[in-house]
Amino acid sequence: MMTQMMLAFRRYSAIGPLLVLLVLFACLALFVPDFAGARNMRGLILSVSLVGTVTTTMMLVLALREVDLSVGSIVALAGVLCAVVISDTGSVALGIGAGLLGGTMVGLFNGVVVAKLKINSLIATLATMEIVRGLAFLVSGGQAVSIPREDFYVLGSGALLGINYPIWIAILCFVIFGVVLNKTVFGKNVLAIGGNPEAARLAGVPVDRVRITVFALQGFVAALAGIVLAARITSGQPNTSLGLELAVISACVLGGVSLLGGIASIGGVLIGVLIMGAAQNALNLLDVPTFYQYVVRGGILLFAVIVDSARQNRWTPASFLKAR
Repeated sequence: MMTQMMLAFRRYSAIGPLLVLLVLFACLALFVPDFAGARNMRGLILSVSLVGTVTTTMMLVLALREVDLSVGSIVALAGVLCAVVISDTGSVALGIGAGLLGGTMVGLFNGVVVAKLKINSLIATLATMEIVRGLAFLVSGGQAVSIPREDFYVLGSGALLGINYPIWIAILCFVIFGVVLNKTVFGKNVLAIGGNPEAARLAGVPVDRVRITVFALQGFVAALAGIVLAARITSGQPNTSLGLELAVISACVLGGVSLLGGIASIGGVLIGVLIMGAAQNALNLLDVPTFYQYVVRGGILLFAVIVDSARQNRWTPASFLKAR
């Protein structure tokens, strides 16, 4: 009987995120007015495109048994850099290039500090989160920077085949990093390092190089998301995306990415993003005050961590009954 309970628990751990998503959507469709409408569904998908884009590389960071708290600040810095360069030069290409370069350099810096200086990634990226946010305010002069090129706005508001470009960019990131994770040696190395760094090193995996590359990719993708966001809001704003890192990490963990490393699923991450987005969308439709939304988001993060703890067999039906 106990064995059957444990098998059932493990089975649930594998399909649990999908079940949660289906039940959540069903309940919200029944009890939240206009939630299931086509217009709201389109708005929901567009609203999660930012978080979804950044989760595709946060998945790799967490799979390495690391964390990156600087992504929100990178999003802000990249948007500001892009806006300032476009405003000064009139060149959209130079602006996009500056934003991507700035974000990638921050990610590269994070990777070097973590891999070469052996600094805990939580502390290292907590420091860069503050540094980069400060740089965003310094570059912008402490205020929003307008972007004078209307053709740049197409990146945020344009559409292809009826689907907005930010959604296409998020889809492209999911496809690319899904292939990277599941079909490449690099992806297998990421999971191997997250599972057992020392064993991976002894097996000949270039651990430091992989860590640096993953953090650089995180910086690049966060910068890409920041540029798209700047196009959507038609300006570079240094105070944007506060708390984005918590939403991204929550979505990844809800989708089955282990905080202990070595376990990740691109499909699960997509489900986690939709769960977070649906919850946020429902709160907005119900006009729930912002301070209550903070409580709900914090609760979702706590729930995600508890689920991850259970998934890693630190809690099972057997251990729970034994403790009783």
